Amino acid sequence: MTAMSDESDDTGGKGGAVNGATGGAVNGTGPGPAARPAGETDQDRDRDHDGGRAADGAGKRKRGGWGETVLLIAGGVAVALLLRMFVVGTFWIPSESMENTLVEHDRVVVNLLSGSPRRGDIVVFKGWDGTDWIKRVIAVGGDTVTCCDSRHRISVNGVPLDEDYLYPGDHPAREDFEVKVPKGRLWVMGDHRTASRDSRYYQRGESDGTISEDAVLGRAWAVYWPPSRMKFLSTPATFEKTR
Repeated sequence: MTAMSDESDDTGGKGGAVNGATGGAVNGTGPGPAARPAGETDQDRDRDHDGGRAADGAGKRKRGGWGETVLLIAGGVAVALLLRMFVVGTFWIPSESMENTLVEHDRVVVNLLSGSPRRGDIVVFKGWDGTDWIKRVIAVGGDTVTCCDSRHRISVNGVPLDEDYLYPGDHPAREDFEVKVPKGRLWVMGDHRTASRDSRYYQRGESDGTISEDAVLGRAWAVYWPPSRMKFLSTPATFEKTR
């Protein structure tokens, strides 16, 4: 009997008896509290818990930051697409007809909400063949455009235009003409007159070479590419005299 009692005491010391610190059972009914590493204090354990909570918070903030970034990018793309569809467009210059104001391969920004075209504006429009064209508005509905006076200048409503934007050495036109522009239509010409097919070329058609205001897609207001040619496209001062 004494030997059995000694064996029981030895087992309790190694495997756990009541309130044993190494994972024993309380009266054999379940696991006891986890063992504390040697030298660990309550303050050490509290710091460990606080560190875990801080790490969890940092992870949540990081995930939230990525979500906000994705939303911002998506919003920016949506705004850019809306602007591209309804406010601004771009146009690539395919020929030399607008030199030297615009040269071949320039890229321009077009305001799609520019309103009714005015004299002197550079506009992109659906041309006589159904494709996109770019020319300068010389006269609007109700105007009379004439070529040429004694100094070979085009006149609008009897007022001569000093077209200093023309390609160097170009004349305003090769042939004389006089056209009364119908209401709601425009007379357009390229700045490089000898290299431009414009209202003069289509003058023998049903509309005397004019285009409909409804065919205008927008006003070109800046060159954005290539960087060496970036500039705004303003209305020449000579058109102020015709208003």
